[in-house]
Amino acid sequence: MKDNAFIGFLIMALLIGCKEEKKNDPYIWIPLEVTATAYNSVQSQTNEDPTITAWGDTLVPGMKSLAVSRDLIVKGLKHGTMVRIENFPDTFFVNDKMHHRWRNKIDIYMGKDRKRAKEWGRRKVCIEYAVLKENREPSSKATKLKQGVENEY
Repeated sequence: MKDNAFIGFLIMALLIGCKEEKKNDPYIWIPLEVTATAYNSVQSQTNEDPTITAWGDTLVPGMKSLAVSRDLIVKGLKHGTMVRIENFPDTFFVNDKMHHRWRNKIDIYMGKDRKRAKEWGRRKVCIEYAVLKENREPSSKATKLKQGVENEY
C-alpha cells in the first residue's frame, strides 16, 4: 500500500513539474501545417557550394537545420527560429531559405544521406515554431503613445 501511495506522489509531482515548466517557457509555440520534403548537401539539390545556406550558414551533416519557403519567413519563421516537427524528437533551426516559387513548405536537412531523404519523400506535417512571448505583445504606435513612449519612430 505504501508503494502505491509513493508512486501516486511521484506521478503528481511529475505532472505539477511539467505544468510549471511550460508556464516558465519564454516562448509561444505556434502550430502550422506545412508540406515537408528533405534535402542533402549535394550540388544537384542546391548550388555550387552545397554546404553554404542562403543566409550564409555552413551546413554540417547531423545538424538539425531547415530551409523554409519565403512566405513562412513573413509568418515568423525567420533565420534562427526554433521549430519542432511532429514525430521528430529534436528541435530544428531555420538556417536556409528556399526559392521564391515554393509556398508553405519546409525542407529538412539530412546531410549527405540521399536514401533517407528519398524515403522521407513529401508529406504534410504539423510543426510548431517558437516566438518569444515578449515579442508577441502589441507594439503599435498608438499603444506606445498610450504608454507614454514618445517619438520612438
